[in-house]
Amino acid sequence: MGECEFMEKCPFYNDKLGNVPEKVEELKVHYCRNNNLHCARYMVVNALGKDRMPVELYPHEKERAYTLIAAG
Repeated sequence: MGECEFMEKCPFYNDKLGNVPEKVEELKVHYCRNNNLHCARYMVVNALGKDRMPVELYPHEKERAYTLIAAG
């Protein structure tokens, strides 16, 4: 648990996604800088690889991450 090693290249962290949630900075603090193990993006990258990462997946969308991982 801690700062995410993918921050430098993460489209979410680097503000490359459209329609960002209002509380984007809070999400970055919670998921990217403090608790990367609970980040939906981190889960998908580790389980399926970065080539299977939906670009528009946000860190707080854990249910969607679980569905993607289950589908393999």
